Amino acid sequence: MHYASTRGHAASQSFSEILLGGLAPDGGLYLPASYPQVSAAELNAWRELSYAELAFEVLRKFATDIPEADLRAMTAKTYTAEVYRNAREGEDAGQITPLRVLQEDGAGRKLILQALSNGPTLAFKDMAMQLLGNLFEYALEKNQAELNIFGATSGDTGSAAEYAMRGKRGIRVFMLSPHQKMSAFQTAQMFSLQDPNIFNIAVEGVFDDCQDLVKAVSNDLAFKQQQRIGTVNSINWARVVAQVVYYFRGYLSATTSNEQQVSFTVPSGNFGNICAGHIARMMGLPIAQLVVATNENDVLDEFFRTGVYRVRASAETWHTTSPSMDISKASNFERFIYDLLDGDAARVKQLFAQVESKGGFDLSGAPGSDGDEFHKVEQFGFVSGKSVHADRIQTIRQVREQYGLTVDTHTADGIKVAREHWQPGVPMIVLETALPAKFNETIREALGEDAQRPAGFERIEELPQRFVVMQPQVEAMKAYIAQHTGL
Repeated sequence: MHYASTRGHAASQSFSEILLGGLAPDGGLYLPASYPQVSAAELNAWRELSYAELAFEVLRKFATDIPEADLRAMTAKTYTAEVYRNAREGEDAGQITPLRVLQEDGAGRKLILQALSNGPTLAFKDMAMQLLGNLFEYALEKNQAELNIFGATSGDTGSAAEYAMRGKRGIRVFMLSPHQKMSAFQTAQMFSLQDPNIFNIAVEGVFDDCQDLVKAVSNDLAFKQQQRIGTVNSINWARVVAQVVYYFRGYLSATTSNEQQVSFTVPSGNFGNICAGHIARMMGLPIAQLVVATNENDVLDEFFRTGVYRVRASAETWHTTSPSMDISKASNFERFIYDLLDGDAARVKQLFAQVESKGGFDLSGAPGSDGDEFHKVEQFGFVSGKSVHADRIQTIRQVREQYGLTVDTHTADGIKVAREHWQPGVPMIVLETALPAKFNETIREALGEDAQRPAGFERIEELPQRFVVMQPQVEAMKAYIAQHTGL
C-alpha cells in the first residue's frame, strides 16, 4: 500500500514513511493510492473477532510494510480492558466500544450510542492515540530515532496524545491549546502532567490559531527535518486509520447480516472522526448516511447544506459549551474534497490555496462558483445538522429523563442532530465523544448536579499545573521548540 498527497506531490510513500510526519511536503494530506476493499466473506468472519483482532485486520490492509506479527502484537497490547477501563455501569469493558440502544419506536427507527470514551482520558481520541503511541515507539526504536510531536488541541486530542506519549522513549510532546477556552477538567488533565517530555503551550487565541501554527511550522521543511517534527493531530494518517476500526465494530455489533445498513452521526469540528467513517464506507462498509453534527461553529454544516465552504476568522469563532468543536477550519476536510473531485490534485491544491487567500470556496454550481461538485455529495452519504447551547442543554435533560443516562455536551449535539435524520429500518449509531465529567460546568447547568467521575479523577482541577502562555507567533514558537529539544 502506497500513499500520495492530496495536492499531487509525486513521491509515493509507505505507511511507515508517513507515520511520523503529518503533512506531505507540498502541504497536502496523505491518502492511499486506492482504498482497500472489504469483502462480504471478510465482514462475516470479522463478526466473531475481539476489538484487538478486528483492529489488526483493518490495519493490515493499510500498514502493509509492518510485519504482521508486530502489528498484531501492537493491537493486542493497545486494546485491552485494562487500558479501556472506564466503562459505565452495565457496560462490558472487554468490548472496548460497547453499544447501548437508547430508543426504538413504532416506526422501526432505532437510536444507538457507541461508547468510545472508556480510555485513560475519557474521550474518543484515546481509541486512536493509544495505538499511535505504540506505533511511534515501535518505529523510533526500530530506526534508533527521536521524535518531537507538535500538535494543537481544542480539548481532547491534547490530553489523549500526552497520556499516550508520556514516558515514551525518544518522544517529546509540544501541545498547543487556546488559552482559557477549554473546560476546567480538560485543562487540568493536560496541564497537571509533570512528565519532563510533555510541554503544554497555551496560545492567546482560538483553536484555529493553534492549528495554523502547527501547519506553518510543519511547512518549514528544513526546520521540520532539523527538529524531527511529527504530529498526532487528525491530519496524521495512522490516527485516522485507527478510527476506521470502530466504525466496523459499530456496524458488526448493530447488525446480523451484511444485507443490513446502518447510519452514523458524528459530532464534528476538525472532520477527522467522520473522515474515518467516510473511509470505512469507501472500503465497502454498508453505511447509509454519515451525519455531520456541528455546534454554533457551523462551517461544515453550511457546506453540506449549500456547497459553500467558508472558514471563519478567529473573531467569528464562537467559544461554546461543546468546546472541542470550536473549530472554523476543518483540517481533515481536504481528504473528502479530494475524493469528491475524483482525485484531481491540481484542483484540490487550487481550492485550498483559495481558502488561505479568500477564506473558502464554492462548489454549489451557482454562477461564479468554483465548481458544481456539490451535487455529488449525496453519493457519499453525507448530510448534516447543527446544535446550539439551548439544544444541548435540552438534550442532556431529555437523555437523562428518557434513558437514565448522562451524556457530555458534544454527544448531546450528536443525539440532537441524529434525531433529525434517523430512518425506519436503519439503525442510527451516535458516536460518543467524551464522558460528561469532562464538561461538568454544563452538566451542572443542565441537571443541577455534578457529573459522576471515574476513580482517579475526583479532584484533578486542584493538582499543580505546568504550562506556558504564548502569542500566536511562528518564529517565537520555533524558538521555543528548538530551546527545549537542544537540536
